[in-house]
Amino acid sequence: MTITARQPQNDAAAAAILTDEALAFVEDLHRRFAGTRDELLDARVPLRQEAARTGRLDFLPETRAIREGDWQVAEHPPALQDRRAEITGPAAPAKMAINALNSGARVWLACLEDALSPTWENLVEAQHNLYRATRGDLEHVSPEGKEYRVRDDVDAPTVIMRPRGWHLPEKHIEVDGRPAVGALVDFGLHFFHNAQRLHDQGVGPFYYLPKIEHHREAALWDEIFSHAEQTLGLPHGTVRATVLIETIPAAFQMDEILHALRDHASGLNAGRWDYLFSLIKQFRTAGEQYVLPDRAQVGMTQPFMRAYTELLVATCHRRGAMAMGGMAAVIPNRRQPEVTARAIEKVREDKRREAADGFDGSWLAHPDLVEHCFAEFDAVLDGSPNQIDRTREDVAVGADDLLAVGAAEGDVTEQGVRTNLYVAVYYTAIWLSGNGAVAIHDLMEDAATAEISRSQVWQQIHNGTVAADTGRTITAELVAELLDEEVARLREELDDAAAFRRHVLPAADVVRQLVLDAEQFAEFLTLPAYDLLD
Repeated sequence: MTITARQPQNDAAAAAILTDEALAFVEDLHRRFAGTRDELLDARVPLRQEAARTGRLDFLPETRAIREGDWQVAEHPPALQDRRAEITGPAAPAKMAINALNSGARVWLACLEDALSPTWENLVEAQHNLYRATRGDLEHVSPEGKEYRVRDDVDAPTVIMRPRGWHLPEKHIEVDGRPAVGALVDFGLHFFHNAQRLHDQGVGPFYYLPKIEHHREAALWDEIFSHAEQTLGLPHGTVRATVLIETIPAAFQMDEILHALRDHASGLNAGRWDYLFSLIKQFRTAGEQYVLPDRAQVGMTQPFMRAYTELLVATCHRRGAMAMGGMAAVIPNRRQPEVTARAIEKVREDKRREAADGFDGSWLAHPDLVEHCFAEFDAVLDGSPNQIDRTREDVAVGADDLLAVGAAEGDVTEQGVRTNLYVAVYYTAIWLSGNGAVAIHDLMEDAATAEISRSQVWQQIHNGTVAADTGRTITAELVAELLDEEVARLREELDDAAAFRRHVLPAADVVRQLVLDAEQFAEFLTLPAYDLLD
């Protein structure tokens, strides 16, 4: 065996998850598919350069027959026919996993990606939590003695695991002397340990696929699923995958992505925050027409976002696939009733719009919001589990509609720059401390929102954007000054001086490098930050 894995501190998790047989399965996946993954990542570069040069993307002429063809994805298994409310959250620590399983939602998106800081301890614990949940023995006792158990008086949600995107490595496992591919590690360990049991129970194995930029990347997943099923003796089509349409290239290839996965496809999801990040990244040097207003002003009613979501619903339902709504970032605060009331109203408004548009369900970040999501979808479903039969023949979305960023209402402000810098540093610090999702000013922030924050600032600098509230041009010098002030603000807000030195200062260095680098735009914040993790 030419695969080696570092032992985590949790001996029980290691003994269950990092078995020789499981690692051999992961090694086989790498030998068969890692090279293709590398080629597909390399292929992203010239496509991105061309989009930045021309300021354009369009539907692929070579796949027109797929878009115009009469085909549908495989029939949905019973466990995936009702997805009205999906709670999202990391699969570690155990108490958060248990809270998700007790939430009453129809689905739990068990995240090993943007909501999980990929420390080795976190990743192995996440796999162990999912392993135990599949076997019905997941429980936890906190250091204070509080017991957490999966309730037997509520229906447990169907688990859909989200592995990391194609771009992230896993440095704690090496195959032939190279860091492993994070996505293959996450999928391989989970599938090997749980696929047969989940299949026997009729609840899986199911996956969410993030950060896809091309239908060939979806086709690679389809090959992996078919090989994994054959290796473990499971029927072809046992795996079902929902793809996050969270990159602008993928928005132009929704039909092609579903077609590539059609025997394994369940649906598409409107991953709205990463979608905004992708828009900025793809067209960062394409001119002022792609400079977005402050992040807080870019809601789902902006015309280019409406085009994206309506096209997603129409595409999915034409193909018999589920259309899943995105995350409303606001969250309740049980200690502040007025904050909770505002959060509930904003979430209900967001889910009401999605249900009216034809989505089959949507995402939530907190258990207290589950009932409100159900209420909005139940109001339009009239007892049906989904509205796939609503095909939205009225939708006609072209390339210009998807790219109409310049028509977005709102302004770029200096206060917005401050907020972006604060969120980027604060979130990155939390991520470096081992936590992948955190509430900042009553908004749930994860890697996607941090990516928007830092990329907006880079783009504003390079376009010489003028702040509407102060009249000052956003320059590197001004951003450096504002960044220092926001870091000082964080120092005042944090009581723990050691944590500030250990996490905030390195996070500030990462963000400073990302926003002030005049020549290069880092593809993902998490890549340089990952080098700082244990």
